[in-house]
Amino acid sequence: MKITYFGHSCFGVETAHYRLLFDPFITPNTLAANIDIDKIEADYIFISHGHSDHVADAEYLANRTGATVVANFEIYTWLTEKGIAKGHPMNTGGKWTFEFGQVQMVAAMHSSSLPDGSYGGSANGFVVQLGGKTFYYAGDTALFSDMKLIPDTYNIDFAFLPIGSNFTMDMYDACKAAHYVNTKEVIGMHFDTFPYIVIDKKEAISVAQTNNINMHLMNVGEILEM
Repeated sequence: MKITYFGHSCFGVETAHYRLLFDPFITPNTLAANIDIDKIEADYIFISHGHSDHVADAEYLANRTGATVVANFEIYTWLTEKGIAKGHPMNTGGKWTFEFGQVQMVAAMHSSSLPDGSYGGSANGFVVQLGGKTFYYAGDTALFSDMKLIPDTYNIDFAFLPIGSNFTMDMYDACKAAHYVNTKEVIGMHFDTFPYIVIDKKEAISVAQTNNINMHLMNVGEILEM
């Protein structure tokens, strides 16, 4: 499985047959200036919530790639009204088996509104089964105890967790979240993009090691094999 970091909370997850993209925020992100958005391909685009730093390029990429957008009902409706061709609405707790595997939309503790100020529904994360692996994409969230329910159903191979603090949980709570979902492999996200969420990367790695967590802090454009 190949994971490509496009900056902020945007990742491509690719197997031999399927390409998934999460929370596309690329063109407004100065840290992703080296990313050519027209070279990004996707079969599915997953959106965790409505804030602009997670949906900014969703409409463009959905129309260019023909990807199916998976999001809560409110975001799905908003994008459908903008003219995207393919979408799949979900809501918190729901499961669906796609051609690549099962997805469950799980809760996140965060606010959500769309760039035009309209209601964005609840914020969410995703538990995804793909290519023989199961991973947790938390979206923007605080640490909360319901994360402990995830390993009752799933064996999580790795997790995408926000670590930038201020708007989400920090590196310390992300380590707790990793323990809650019972994984030692964490890919950090939602850090360094804005002044409020700049982190000390050496500290983050050290904190993770102290908690027996393997923390991956990818550079924009970097590819990781999992």
